[in-house]
Amino acid sequence: MSEHKLRKIVEHNNRLKELLDLPRIPVSQASESLISYTQNTKDFLLPSIWGPPPQDPFASQAGGGCGCSVM
Repeated sequence: MSEHKLRKIVEHNNRLKELLDLPRIPVSQASESLISYTQNTKDFLLPSIWGPPPQDPFASQAGGGCGCSVM
């Protein structure tokens, strides 16, 4: 076997060892976590489920106010 092939195989083996050391959780636990997140986090892009979004504090005010313009 050539040195180049051997080096590539060793590098690939080292990458696989690194992947083996990554923390893992069971699929059932990940699914449970995802379901919990989606049930408890409001998504205002779905108003039929979560209702209309609260008032936007950055929206322009309807009442009289100071108009400022820079020229």
